[in-house]
Amino acid sequence: MKKIILKAGEGKRVKSGHKWVFSNEIKMLQNSESEIEKDGQKDSVFALLYDNNEAFIAKGFYNPHSLIAFRLLSLQDEKIDIEFWKKKISAANDLRKQIYPKSKSYRAVFSESDNMPSVIIDKFGDYLSVQFNCAGADACKEDILSAAKEIFKSKGIYIRNDSSLRKFENLPNENAVYFGNIPKEIEIEENGLKFYIDLLEGQKTGFFFDQRDNRTKLASYAKDKKVLDCFCHTGAFGIYAKAAGAKDIVFVDSSRPALELAEKNFNANNFKDFNGIEADALAYLESAQAQKEKFDIINIDPPSLIKNKKDFNAGYKLYAKINAAAIALLNNGGILASSSCSHHLSYKDFNAMLGEAASKAKRTVQILEYGFQAKDHPILPLMPETQYLNFAIAIAR
Repeated sequence: MKKIILKAGEGKRVKSGHKWVFSNEIKMLQNSESEIEKDGQKDSVFALLYDNNEAFIAKGFYNPHSLIAFRLLSLQDEKIDIEFWKKKISAANDLRKQIYPKSKSYRAVFSESDNMPSVIIDKFGDYLSVQFNCAGADACKEDILSAAKEIFKSKGIYIRNDSSLRKFENLPNENAVYFGNIPKEIEIEENGLKFYIDLLEGQKTGFFFDQRDNRTKLASYAKDKKVLDCFCHTGAFGIYAKAAGAKDIVFVDSSRPALELAEKNFNANNFKDFNGIEADALAYLESAQAQKEKFDIINIDPPSLIKNKKDFNAGYKLYAKINAAAIALLNNGGILASSSCSHHLSYKDFNAMLGEAASKAKRTVQILEYGFQAKDHPILPLMPETQYLNFAIAIAR
């Protein structure tokens, strides 16, 4: 098995709780035995990590072709097999059952935060959607899927390997049914509300579980309010608001299939008079149509606008522009709910962006409360990459 020795001064971060080692932190790579391991090709993705004094640190995935060269799996030199993955998945799922005891749908495994690097498992009732976003996880997918199948007793598992992260690991995009018959749509329930999920063609793994707690926060302001839900996707924010007594909801999304699914979800909860607009959210906010209206609540939940560090300035400006356009349409005392799922936009920068957006709109905002990703997306305090979702509710004057 490969042996990674770190440069002098490196290793402190990973010893403290971070899960990655970057390629420029490695001093040398050794092979303890021959290149061909007894268990075949899969073993070539594993390595043992040592500090500069050759003291053992951890065992993990190794990829010489990635900037993230090492991803930590275990602080012991233990066998990585189906039983290993069963323990990891069971521990992660036990936590979800503790925090959401009545829920049958949630993010069951959140990659590094659950000690399963680059593995995402979303549970939609009796079905699973699974992603493998690094070469090591991809090489172990048969063991991981077998373990998940046994633990969850699922009717079907869909492999959703179309994340942009795979290209950084030289992995192809490939979606496939692992087992079972996956329905075109799956009905799930979240906090007493019904949603249909398109597991095969929906965005990401099919549903944004990470906003569950923030949807509840926003709903508490919605009674008797006129609400605009931009980038509505499945319509979940607006549907939560309607369930909380909002008098009027306008749903906006650039995707016709997303709007159709939002309408189906709206109707599934016995609400009437769905009002959906197919349009780019910013274009709608700036349109003459929108300018004629004022809203009591506007929700802004765009896709990630900052994919990497080089996109920061352009993405930051776009976030500010969208939020400024929303603030301008709010009644005095209206509520802005704003989200960013770009981990490159820190909490501090997100806060500054909201202030700049208010200034652009010639308004002032007061932050009422903040939120992050839901509890089934736990955050490692010494790994900021695991905290990617910022959410704020603000009142505009």
